[in-house]
Amino acid sequence: MVFLFQIAAEVSYLDLLMKGGWLMYPLFALSFIAVYIFFDRYFYLRSQKRISTDFFDRLKDLVRDGKVEAASALCSATNSSESRILKKGIQNLGKPLRDIREHMEMEGKLEVYKYEGNMYFLGVIAGVAPMMGFIGTISGVIKIFYNISLADNISISLISGGLYEKLITSGVGLSIGIISFVAYHYLNNRIDKLVQKWEYQSVRFIDLINNN
Repeated sequence: MVFLFQIAAEVSYLDLLMKGGWLMYPLFALSFIAVYIFFDRYFYLRSQKRISTDFFDRLKDLVRDGKVEAASALCSATNSSESRILKKGIQNLGKPLRDIREHMEMEGKLEVYKYEGNMYFLGVIAGVAPMMGFIGTISGVIKIFYNISLADNISISLISGGLYEKLITSGVGLSIGIISFVAYHYLNNRIDKLVQKWEYQSVRFIDLINNN
């Protein structure tokens, strides 16, 4: 145990990571980008306004009474994903039901694009980071064999540099890839839940105007 503490004191974690070679710089950059994208999308999704429990009941009464302008104003005042999609349906009242549904679906797609933002790159990082780590593995193996070819004997000190590069880049690349993968699917799951809410409201609205 004392020996482990001595090693930790002599070699900092940053110095140990930097033994992974030049590939650590792009890997660090990918990790910072992944963290930024995750928190940017996470706080954006958390900031999305929710409609009140009585919102649809008020909207339903206005639509049934033929107060289209008031219904549209209610949606504008609420200013949430659900209300913006419902507003698109209200603006197209009088058209065939299929056209109303298509306009609402198009508005829904725009809302999904807003949800996702630059989240696509988080998925890219989840795939690219492990491959960069694998490149480090190849680079480390090449360095090991190159050093062996220049020396008359094989020793730990001769191959340690290549082993550091091989193992550290692989470990860091896999770690970034796994974390990015989990973060990407976590955000996707939150988006799916938000989409389900306004899809439910959209179905209720279509049923409302279909029964009028």
